[in-house]
Amino acid sequence: MISGVQIWWVSISSIAVLNIGLWILSARLFNRRRSNLPIQLSNYAGRRWILGLSAVYTLGCAFRSVVPRVDLERLCLVDSWVSSILVGRSVATIAELCFIAQCAILLHEAGKGQQDRLAVNVAVLLVPIVVIAEFCSWYAALSTNYLGSVIEESLWMISGCLLIASFATLWRRAGGRQRRFLEVVIMFAVGYVIFMATVDVPMHVTRWQADILTGQAYLTLGAGLKDAAQNCLVAFDWRSWREEIPWMTLYFTAAVWLSIALAHAPGFRSNEVLISK
Repeated sequence: MISGVQIWWVSISSIAVLNIGLWILSARLFNRRRSNLPIQLSNYAGRRWILGLSAVYTLGCAFRSVVPRVDLERLCLVDSWVSSILVGRSVATIAELCFIAQCAILLHEAGKGQQDRLAVNVAVLLVPIVVIAEFCSWYAALSTNYLGSVIEESLWMISGCLLIASFATLWRRAGGRQRRFLEVVIMFAVGYVIFMATVDVPMHVTRWQADILTGQAYLTLGAGLKDAAQNCLVAFDWRSWREEIPWMTLYFTAAVWLSIALAHAPGFRSNEVLISK
């Protein structure tokens, strides 16, 4: 019989293919609009970077959709070396750094265009915060200590809060299409922070506390590196995946769609032709 996990796996794998198609359409639309513009845009190079970073993030999420895994429990759905924690965590790190770099580039552009110091300063902070989060993620994946995951997800939540504050200050000075765009991303960011605060971070805290109560022995980083390079345990039972499916589904769908859309955000300089016009 087909399990619920298998249905979910086929669904997110199919969406991964769709997402790649959406990115290709996005790139064609971007280039078509660019070729029709009569003047040079000062933010064009930044938007090209956002588009390229989106390609890496989209492909990274597609890979993780096809070969999903649960890092600390060493679970996966494909019995192959590509499902190892070492490979999967490496792909995730690259993709997540690309996504936050997209946010930082766009926020810096908007802050400069609107002369908003908060937005500019937050743009500078975003990547370093997530770099620290990625180190914590690697520590958790290698040692199997959920404390690393608690810190990692908390840092991502803080990044979301900083983005909300920055977008809110930009919204007050924006108008027209800029405001509509900012309202959408603020709603997305608020939903993300609420999910992290009520579901994701508490989940990792609960697991960390359970390990403390049971006296869980953690791996050294050296032993964890060797273990992370091995094939994971294949498991299709719902109990093993039920807490992972909600965040993975949102991660591989809504987050990818946002990443693809960022290159088409309205410009934030009143004296420029907009790339998304």
